[in-house]
Amino acid sequence: MVKISVFGTGYVGLVTGVCFADMGHEVTCVDIDSSKVELLKSGKSPIYEPGLDEMLTTNIKASRLNFTTQAQEAVQNSEVVFIAVGTPPQEDGSADLQYVLKVAEDIATHMNDYKVIVTKSTVPVGTWKKVKTKVEEVLKKRGVNVEFDICSNPEFLREGSAIEDSLKPNRVVVGVETAKAGNIMREMYEPFLNGNPLLLMDPFSSEMTKYAANSMLAARISLMNEFSRVCEQVGADIEWVRRGIGADHRIGPHFLYAGVGYGGSCFPKDVRALIQTGDELGEDLKILKAVATTNNLQQNNFFKKVKAYFEGSLKGRKIAVWGAAFKPGTDDIREAPALTMIESILKEGGEVTCFDPVAAESAKKYFATHSPVKAEAAKHLHFIADQYDVMKEADALVIMTEWKSFREPVFNKMKENLKKPVIFDGRNIYAPKKMKERGFTYTSIGRN
Repeated sequence: MVKISVFGTGYVGLVTGVCFADMGHEVTCVDIDSSKVELLKSGKSPIYEPGLDEMLTTNIKASRLNFTTQAQEAVQNSEVVFIAVGTPPQEDGSADLQYVLKVAEDIATHMNDYKVIVTKSTVPVGTWKKVKTKVEEVLKKRGVNVEFDICSNPEFLREGSAIEDSLKPNRVVVGVETAKAGNIMREMYEPFLNGNPLLLMDPFSSEMTKYAANSMLAARISLMNEFSRVCEQVGADIEWVRRGIGADHRIGPHFLYAGVGYGGSCFPKDVRALIQTGDELGEDLKILKAVATTNNLQQNNFFKKVKAYFEGSLKGRKIAVWGAAFKPGTDDIREAPALTMIESILKEGGEVTCFDPVAAESAKKYFATHSPVKAEAAKHLHFIADQYDVMKEADALVIMTEWKSFREPVFNKMKENLKKPVIFDGRNIYAPKKMKERGFTYTSIGRN
């Protein structure tokens, strides 16, 4: 058993803490938000993730998991300290490290003996060095000589299946400087590996691995979306193309789905951050810049299909939208393509009714506080609690998230509620031929 503290109870920090506690470690999670800490102490998660509430309750009752606002208590009672706070993008696309470095300062302020300090947040290459320098500066100012090691341990969790990914990772990447730190990290992660590798490497490579992985996946999505636009022009079907190239073992079948583009808290931010890093180093990352450009183009292109159907004007049109989250299984709406679609419709004078089984409250808050179309949203955007009622008297349905309940709906009920049976499917969840047979005017991505 290792005593662990985790600074930050956002998506990464909370899942990390809960899963380490579930493996028998003693974990203290730290957050500056006292109301959030009290909510977590009661066994309730501030984020939606399947299975998380149950694991919270179990490990709190077993006294393996604790939450606090007190940094000193957490640091001095732990051997390994994870930094899992946010690194939001700045205006130039680079990651804002102020929260990471503030936690590093807090850790150093309260350190009383040897610690392994682990950066779990997604950070630019070289951040571990900045964290190390910050800790050294504070210790020197305190006039104490405490040994410590810095590790880089990027997360590769998928929202919606983060618990499974954490408990059964296909690999664990750890960047270390010393064998001592490497052995401690291996001991902690050994129960999770199930025969899969723990890759010990230098911290620079560890940090780069995270950005490279997300950028590679984003590139596959953007490339498939470019293929889909060509398919529409020549009469090919992107679904057959996907199967054809996915059968090649050098390519594989994963992340080959065309759609309305990627979103979420990782891909957009990490692609931009790596581009910015390249610019700072004098390296023009042309392919990655094209990946980001293609993603924006794909979202705009899908909206143009909706607008074109209504002869170039959405004024006075009521459009139902299925899905606000950037993917199913989460309430995360950060950079979700659905938000762009809704904002575009509102800007054109349309009315939007939206249904999402999990992310509706997050979307409501966004449109009330952060959206550039707040005024239009207040008057012409309505969130409906039923996936069929959302279509009542709507001129069309636009599908933006592929929730399971959307895959096998009652099509006759959809036809009854819509003014006309018109569907724009941004996730290709239905077969065009069957939709035609059912009497729908059906538009999808990369298929006739």
